[in-house]
Amino acid sequence: MTTMDRRSVLQLGTAAAAIGLAGLRPASAQETDVLRIGIAAGRPRHSDPNLTTQGSDNWATEQAYEQLVRPEDGTFAVKPEEYIPTLATSWTMSEDARSWKFKLREGVQFHKGYGEMTSEDVVYSYTRAMKAGTNTTILANIKEVVADGPYGVVMTLKDPDPLFLGTSVFNNNTSIVSKKAAEKMGEAFATDAVGTGPYELAKFDPNAGMFMKRFDKYWGTKAEIANVECLYIADTTARTLALLSGKIDMMEAVRAPGWVDSMLQRDRTLKMDMTAPGSFNTLHINLTRPPFDKLKVRQAIMHAIDRPAVAQALAPMGGVMAGLQPANFPAGFKTEDLPKELQYPYDPEKAKKLLAEAGFPNGISFVALCSKREDYASTMLIVQEQLRLANINMDLKIGDHTAYHADNRSDKNTLAMHSSSYPPIPTQLYFQQLASASEVKSDGNGGGNYSHYGVAMPGIDDLLDKALKATSFQDYEKTCREIELQVLRDLPLIGLSTLSFTVARRGNVDLGYPVKSGYARWRFHRATKTA
Repeated sequence: MTTMDRRSVLQLGTAAAAIGLAGLRPASAQETDVLRIGIAAGRPRHSDPNLTTQGSDNWATEQAYEQLVRPEDGTFAVKPEEYIPTLATSWTMSEDARSWKFKLREGVQFHKGYGEMTSEDVVYSYTRAMKAGTNTTILANIKEVVADGPYGVVMTLKDPDPLFLGTSVFNNNTSIVSKKAAEKMGEAFATDAVGTGPYELAKFDPNAGMFMKRFDKYWGTKAEIANVECLYIADTTARTLALLSGKIDMMEAVRAPGWVDSMLQRDRTLKMDMTAPGSFNTLHINLTRPPFDKLKVRQAIMHAIDRPAVAQALAPMGGVMAGLQPANFPAGFKTEDLPKELQYPYDPEKAKKLLAEAGFPNGISFVALCSKREDYASTMLIVQEQLRLANINMDLKIGDHTAYHADNRSDKNTLAMHSSSYPPIPTQLYFQQLASASEVKSDGNGGGNYSHYGVAMPGIDDLLDKALKATSFQDYEKTCREIELQVLRDLPLIGLSTLSFTVARRGNVDLGYPVKSGYARWRFHRATKTA
């Protein structure tokens, strides 16, 4: 990456800095009852966890909603036994892994006076998530959810799933919401949803963010800090200055080259919380757009991208991906363990040769859309420069993060980068980004399979179905490794890098637990703040 490119990334949106800071109230040294986080997006979209399509909204939903089970704070649950009781106090699985029974916690209260949570609310929450939401494909294995008395729920699956707690139960979409509130509010529920979490939504400001207050009737240990403000500050400079000046306490980091070192040089008291592996940065190749329907063109792209260099440029946050799963996750490969023909070492000359064999001796040119959010823009600017050296000229159109996701969902992109956090359950990524059922639609009602894999060409649906019918973890992992190899042969989707989701935190804020792994969001109920 050139110096000019790096400077461009770090200065993205500087002209809007004054606007970004204008909405923030002056900091007070004594204001220890408010925790403010600066979020890297232009505006909130939904507070309903079943509707959130931009990850930034999950900072608020994580505080306000809960599932039946969850991992310990700051970690992933790698094995089923590592999940802890939350809105369910216990559960059992049938021998064939098709039936799950949950005993619900009694006395749990919903926010805003909507009463006690019962099995009726759980059935309602799962039913609406299965019918409409952002993860209907993942939940497609659920056949039926029925009440077993006021404090019991039975879930029947179409196919066995010994990892059900991770695939479906600990999932934003299956957060438990109040049936009474949802039916009463109607469409307004999208920005005023009602949950059971340690914080409740006090105000949804479509321009500034989401404002939370401690829920004093919370069933568990009450939140230490009274208020949480999730402030949307898309501009990099504005967000950074807000943190350094004390106007906010935490911020979504600028996941761009050199940013962590630069910040620590300016303030050595800052703390950097990083998940591992963090986000999976993938690159969708739209198979319906010539010349990307040609395998040799896709192979040329693979050889033209120096994936270890992409990861290194984003150190200490970046990590290498040989396939679609990190090496320490189930089904993950190290590069040296792959068949030689699927290792795709960086080789721009070989890329040129493949293009010539595909009928493009003078290279190719195309337009691609990109979000101006720093992790997207910095990664894609690096990729743009690497592709150029192989006569692959990508005209990168960088724009608003929210609009970028909407364009991807409407099938308007050619080479679409996607960034999501995933647990150690490979089929979640396969479902969302590769399954034919998740194919993107021009009307925006499809899923996250932006390559049209499994429709424009044969995909991995049969293998995915086989993995989901496995009754042992060993068989599950074996089939998932077959999927990894097929994707490397077909190349509808490229694993660019992992990128630790990073939050910069002022030294006077203690989360109450270490961040080791997990999704790109974490709870603040145990956090404390000193003057």
